[in-house]
Amino acid sequence: PWRIVEVAENDRSTLASALAARHRAADPDISEARLSRDIERFGNSPMLLVVIARIDAEHKVPVQEQVLSAGCVCFALLQAAQALGFSGQWLTGWAAYDEGAARILHLSGAERVIGFIHLGTATHESPERHRPLPEDVLSRWQP
Repeated sequence: PWRIVEVAENDRSTLASALAARHRAADPDISEARLSRDIERFGNSPMLLVVIARIDAEHKVPVQEQVLSAGCVCFALLQAAQALGFSGQWLTGWAAYDEGAARILHLSGAERVIGFIHLGTATHESPERHRPLPEDVLSRWQP
């Protein structure tokens, strides 16, 4: 229920420019700084993979599980990269939800971007984020 598209190194700047142009068309008031971030995000990763869910509403597997399956692919790619000594980031952002971006990525009507997976060698430590306490997210079911 999913597929992966690798954006080749020599095609990343083309994709980045096309997505930035689409973002400007969708939001004419967008700042140059925001467009620059788009171009940097899609153009600078050593490896860029796009994980796409192929949704079949008539399939016996519920749509939610089809989407979750593609999400598991994103997570597995990050784990595999880390196991090999690389770093990764799973991003979505506006381009994952925009119909114009979907056309740029050549998605069919039944496909959705689940994640842009950016892989490479870390150049700095990731900042620590707030993590919830286990007791705040774990409960025990009782009859």
